Amino acid sequence: MHKKSVLFSSLLVWILGSGLATTSMADEASAEKVKQLIEAADEARKQAASVNGEWRDTGKMIKKAKELLKKGDFVAAAKLANKAAKQGHLGYEQAMSQKDLKMPSYLHYE
Repeated sequence: MHKKSVLFSSLLVWILGSGLATTSMADEASAEKVKQLIEAADEARKQAASVNGEWRDTGKMIKKAKELLKKGDFVAAAKLANKAAKQGHLGYEQAMSQKDLKMPSYLHYE
């Protein structure tokens, strides 16, 4: 189930991000597209948080992207939203890869 949602979120971010990257970002970045990017980034953040893998700055980036969107700086907001989405996906992957991590007996980890 988690793999499907990670794949879907990654695909959504990639599709939306590639549309912004292939043409001039100033021409292509509209408020609606940036809102979708921010929503995708927030979904990725929530997914990472669901497995205790949310990175420290991801939420701050999403908040800043929303502020930039309100100011009308669509290009900067889109870049920040893409970066936040990537951090969300990487945080999820990191948490999942380390959930069965075995600590050596000489380390007393509690």
